[in-house]
Amino acid sequence: MTDPDWHPPTTSPDVPRYGEYAPAGAPGTPPMAPAGGYRPSAPPAWTPPPKPGLIPLRPLGFGTLLGAPFQVLRRNPKATFGSALIVQGATLLITLLIVGLVSFFALSRVASAPVDEQDAVEAGAMLTIVLSALVPVALAIVASALLQGVIVLEVSRATLGEKLRLGALWRQVGTRVLPLVGWTLLLSAALLVGVLLIGGLVYVCVLLGGAWIALAVIVGVFGGLGLVALGAWVTTKTAIVPSLIVLERLSIRQSIRRSWSLTGGFFWRTLGVLLLISVIVNVVAQVVTTPLSLLFSVVLSLIDPNAAFDAYIPAIVLYVLTLLIALVLGAVTAVVQSAAVALIYIDLRMRKEGLDLELQRFVEAAPGTKASDPYLPRTAPADAALHPEPGAPWA
Repeated sequence: MTDPDWHPPTTSPDVPRYGEYAPAGAPGTPPMAPAGGYRPSAPPAWTPPPKPGLIPLRPLGFGTLLGAPFQVLRRNPKATFGSALIVQGATLLITLLIVGLVSFFALSRVASAPVDEQDAVEAGAMLTIVLSALVPVALAIVASALLQGVIVLEVSRATLGEKLRLGALWRQVGTRVLPLVGWTLLLSAALLVGVLLIGGLVYVCVLLGGAWIALAVIVGVFGGLGLVALGAWVTTKTAIVPSLIVLERLSIRQSIRRSWSLTGGFFWRTLGVLLLISVIVNVVAQVVTTPLSLLFSVVLSLIDPNAAFDAYIPAIVLYVLTLLIALVLGAVTAVVQSAAVALIYIDLRMRKEGLDLELQRFVEAAPGTKASDPYLPRTAPADAALHPEPGAPWA
């Protein structure tokens, strides 16, 4: 018999039958948290490398290497442009004084010499003027070395976000002036030896005459081209020697060896940056000086159309104005080219030694802590393996 109070079991819509899936939660319902309250964290967003100062603390792109040298002038003009203006202005003034005075007295002696001694006095006067020009050349070498050191130090500190005054830069570079001057003299002497060697061979061939004239032309053309190529190679391989002398406090010999090593694998990149910077600043200088020279000539002719004044007065005015413009442009050029060399040094160490990581640690160090100079060489550079070797497909 069937129990009259019995009814078939009802199936609740909320309870799934055997073999069925439980219904999904309503849209927008958050999933249940795992036991212990743990929730998986979202992956961190990418953040660019820090840029506390002049450049980002990562290996530099070609565009950054070309643009950053010009930013050095804008970032700290008193220390950079001011230093260049002081150094080049003092060099120009001393050159004018020494050569001008020596030339004046030498030519005065020629004018007052007897007729029978005229030739000998003229030869002696010319030799005296040429020798007097060597003093400004030596002074220019010292000034150039000092300016290179100042700009290298400024770029290195600007990379860390620091801004040193002109006096502080000069005091810190003062201890490295002698090695800088020695390196500049060594490079100039090597170039002079090459020029004298090629010039001497050409001169001897010309003196022999006959068929040797053709050989003189061949030696002059191909020897000159070879000297230019050799000079470009040596200059590029040793381009960062001033940076090494100032920032790593190495000797000249150690700096040459280290520069040769750091530029290995990056020769064409280094040469390209140096050439492009040189072309840019020289083109800008020509664009500025050529129209101004024409303008000065026109203005002077309008001021004195009938040549009422002596002929030398307009020439002196034009010469002085041209010197002032050349002085300003020369200061800008020196700063930009020296800054480019310093940035090449920093970029090479970032790529080959992980310098960017050292710079980041220095910048992120807690205030008040005494951090070591990140530019000083390490016996075993930390994390250098994080940067690919030159020529690797991921470089």
